[in-house]
Amino acid sequence: MAEKNPDRRKVAWVTGASSGIGRALSLRLADDGWQVAISARGGEALAEIAGQRPGRIHSFPLDVTDLDAVKATCAAIREAMGSLDRAVFCAGTYKRDSISHFDSAAFKTMVDLNIMGTAHCLEAVLPDMIARGKGQIGVVSSVAGYNGLPGGGFYGATKAALINLCEALYPGLQAKGIDLSIINPGFVATPLTAKNDFPMPFMISPEEAADSIASGLDAKRYEIIFPWKMALSIRFLHRLPQSLRFAITRRMLRKS
Repeated sequence: MAEKNPDRRKVAWVTGASSGIGRALSLRLADDGWQVAISARGGEALAEIAGQRPGRIHSFPLDVTDLDAVKATCAAIREAMGSLDRAVFCAGTYKRDSISHFDSAAFKTMVDLNIMGTAHCLEAVLPDMIARGKGQIGVVSSVAGYNGLPGGGFYGATKAALINLCEALYPGLQAKGIDLSIINPGFVATPLTAKNDFPMPFMISPEEAADSIASGLDAKRYEIIFPWKMALSIRFLHRLPQSLRFAITRRMLRKS
């Protein structure tokens, strides 16, 4: 295995890599000299991305909601490329919710992918990293995890769970020599945000998001939050008294 070679190029694994932030980050890491394993359900999209950086990006199609498949894929990556130096879990989904048509099945779909998909990946990568006493993990959450916003309750709840989970894991993983980062983007121009029919302030490109993530991971920052204008706005909203916060979020309600 490549792990036995002290001069090997570092290995990264990116999930949710077929589009959006995951795609842009995979290309950025490859350009930075990483050997990159990419995973998502869309095999054709992964092959197209790998074809852009031959020999540097390697496709491993995967549905992260399947724990056994996640473990098998992680083992296959280690066998083919060596132990993971960095894993970035980008896989996730979003669908606007409604109190008039509360759909618990839609909520479960988001929980299964956004939370359990990430948990499956953590379960797969942590034993080897802990045994080696080194490694780096990035978990993509969202600024939506800081405040409950009308229409984004399901999505925000899953992202809040990831923020809380990472905060709980950080001290223990740091003690084991593993760097953990929570990644909280604002609005990024992706296929998911393209479905939104409401104003999205401070929108940035996937490439800009990838630059922020890559530089934050290189600096080993715990929280990587961007763009700064959105970070400032969302933190300000989070710190407001509840009465003022609800006065603002009431204005986000749709008229029906």
